[in-house]
Amino acid sequence: MLDLGSIDRADDRPPYRQIAAALRRLISTGRLPAGEKLPSEAELIAHYGVARMTVRQALQELRGEGLVVAEHGKGVFVRSTPPVRRLASDRFARAHRKQGKAAFLAEAEVSGHKPGVDQISVTTEQAPPEIAERLRLTEGARVVMRSRRYLANGTPIETAVSYIPESIAAGTAIVSTDTGPGGIYARIEEQGHQLGRFTEEVSARMPTPEERRALQIGAGVPVITLVRTAYDLDDQPVEVCETVKVSHAFVLEYDFPAR
Repeated sequence: MLDLGSIDRADDRPPYRQIAAALRRLISTGRLPAGEKLPSEAELIAHYGVARMTVRQALQELRGEGLVVAEHGKGVFVRSTPPVRRLASDRFARAHRKQGKAAFLAEAEVSGHKPGVDQISVTTEQAPPEIAERLRLTEGARVVMRSRRYLANGTPIETAVSYIPESIAAGTAIVSTDTGPGGIYARIEEQGHQLGRFTEEVSARMPTPEERRALQIGAGVPVITLVRTAYDLDDQPVEVCETVKVSHAFVLEYDFPAR
């Protein structure tokens, strides 16, 4: 029997937040394990003595945090998808490209997920000023812009936009929807730009309305933003990638030497 607690009328928090806190505690302590069904709306209404809207607000708060998912006609369940572990020091290893695997495919498989990509868009445009600066391009230079959304087990967890100088991408599979085995970086190396290093800038913020729709998250769920620049062995920047990640869907792991 789950200990759902009770509403404290002297608490400054509204009832729906108290209900959400009680359910969140049960999830975090494992009393409601991954894949477990939460008590029904009717059961929660009867237990707490509140209106249906109050219970729905509580469940919506947990959904917005990514803790639970609703299945139509079945109920609300504790989310069972563990985070994708993103090991920065390994994800761009040349060995993955030789196996025909792009970075996300390799790390999703290691985390036990079924990876997917959709909403792919490829255009050629003038480089935005900040991108041109990162790629050391002259004003007015054009880039191939690749936008896509990544999924784990069918759930959106990340959007990404890559900018590749047109001088590198033109005439290659980079301008196609399917870039082929090994992804963008394999095609860049085929053009004679062997990758030498990457820089990454990581920050966090609240999502825009467009990002919430694309990632199917609530307004209260923060996102991780990561801007990566890839350089070849001559230290020429060959790609900039801007990603927006659902915060609870990723663990970012970095392995680097002490010096």
